Amino acid sequence: MDTERHSSPRHTVAILSRGDAAVRREATAQNSRFVRVFEALAAVGIEAYPVIYDESFAGAVRDQLLGADGVLVWVDPIHQGKTRAGLDALLRDVAAHGPWVSAHPDAILKMGVKEVLYRTRHLGWGADTHRYDTAAGFRSQFPARLRAKGPRVLKQNRGNGGQGVWKVEALPDSDGMVRVLHAQRGSTPEDMPLDALFARCEPYFGWGGCIIDQAFQPRLPDGMIRCYMSGARVAGFGHQKIKALIPPPPEGPDSPEAQPGPRIMHGPDAPQFQALRRAMEDEWTPQMMATLGIDEPSLPVIWDADFLYGPKDAAGADSYVLCEINASSCFAIPDEAPAAIARTVKQRMLRSLGVHDGQR
Repeated sequence: MDTERHSSPRHTVAILSRGDAAVRREATAQNSRFVRVFEALAAVGIEAYPVIYDESFAGAVRDQLLGADGVLVWVDPIHQGKTRAGLDALLRDVAAHGPWVSAHPDAILKMGVKEVLYRTRHLGWGADTHRYDTAAGFRSQFPARLRAKGPRVLKQNRGNGGQGVWKVEALPDSDGMVRVLHAQRGSTPEDMPLDALFARCEPYFGWGGCIIDQAFQPRLPDGMIRCYMSGARVAGFGHQKIKALIPPPPEGPDSPEAQPGPRIMHGPDAPQFQALRRAMEDEWTPQMMATLGIDEPSLPVIWDADFLYGPKDAAGADSYVLCEINASSCFAIPDEAPAAIARTVKQRMLRSLGVHDGQR
């Protein structure tokens, strides 16, 4: 199979996403939400085809992936109660048999989890950040930190869509009571004893292994900047006025006033984000790679770093605080990103096939 794959006149890429059996039967490049990625890959001479994954037909998916030269993966860490545990094992197995995988599960575990906020807290994007490795450590250390430093944001290590992300404030003139607000859409503030918060967060240690604790950023209402990366280069930006961790208006959490604004997409040359681009390409991404032990070929073909605005400096310029890296399922993407993905895929494929050819 290896010889047949690499003697093909066109390199092949499987684009993997989650779905049920009906979605799998009907999947085509043309009806896929990744249609522009398919088109960009075709434009550089790469044949791509959709593969739909579910645990119930994982064996058939494995056979499809082994027939490709490379695999691009768009699957969230948590989806309708399902995790990526089975998929990650499958992808490691596929990668061990030859096809390159992006993002590889091992790369995700280094950079696409909330622990990256703690491990890279010394970089220019860092903030006051702590890690709790056990429920006992969380219970013993968090209360004093909350009292001394003000509102905090707790984050489970693996998640998406605001799941397991909480703003926590100590209530004045109360003994052990806190106000919490979940980042999931439709949430409202709750007042509860700290012990109830500890119980609610304890399952996170089983799934993600730790809880990350960051200082709340007061400029949150100014919006979030999503910096899209293809490998080590910026592929575009998105700016959005978010409502997560902001108490809902009087109209209620489901009202139009409580919904986030649209994400306004920009290309990599957008002038208002050039300082952030220079920092990402010239400083922070290389420093992150060195800290985490990731080489450039292992960086995901598409990933993003989400930034909140930090305090302005003495000259009035913005600073930026990293709040998350998405490496499992980075989508939607700017109009310029599919071409950047295709360029990176072609580079990776040529490098990967060169290695395989040299080993034969």
